[in-house]
Amino acid sequence: MFKISYGLYVLTAKDGEKQNGCIVNTLQQVTTTPNQVTIAVNKNNFTHDMIAKTGVFNVSILSETVKFDTFKHFGFQSGRDVDKFKDFPYETSKNGLPYITQGANGYLSGKVISSVDLGTHTLFLAEVTEGEVLSDDPSVTYDYYHKHIKQAPPKKTDGAKGWVCKICGYVYEGDPLPADFICPICKHGASDFEKL
Repeated sequence: MFKISYGLYVLTAKDGEKQNGCIVNTLQQVTTTPNQVTIAVNKNNFTHDMIAKTGVFNVSILSETVKFDTFKHFGFQSGRDVDKFKDFPYETSKNGLPYITQGANGYLSGKVISSVDLGTHTLFLAEVTEGEVLSDDPSVTYDYYHKHIKQAPPKKTDGAKGWVCKICGYVYEGDPLPADFICPICKHGASDFEKL
């Protein structure tokens, strides 16, 4: 199995004919014999529900060539409302699930062995059933994402009140920002907001 580095990933799953995907950053290789990984998925995410039901998923490992549109497409809208694969190029692995090739340097397929409830997330332990290196491009890290891919948040304006999400740029108009506030776009918490 190729080495998994700290980075950003598109997690994909399928339930019947419905396919979905989301952005995650918590893939970790646990063992090499057998090949096993863990992945933490927010319970509010539609992809989480599909994995919990079917027990299988794919992970596309994003590279430094990935465009911001990929993050908008898989991270800023709910799969309950749209078909995320309708106009987005993808391939299908042997397990019948989609994985993206555009802006990805590899993918792997996982079959869930067990899961642990972590409150807001579920940690899935999975056996790797398939994997392929797609390119030699370096994996994207959060640092690279923030410096080279992410669009700048809205400019601060005189007299503006509110908070802006550092992840996606959503503006919360009001003060103070509730401590338990969750961004309606990217689902990050209040700690990822800064004052305008």
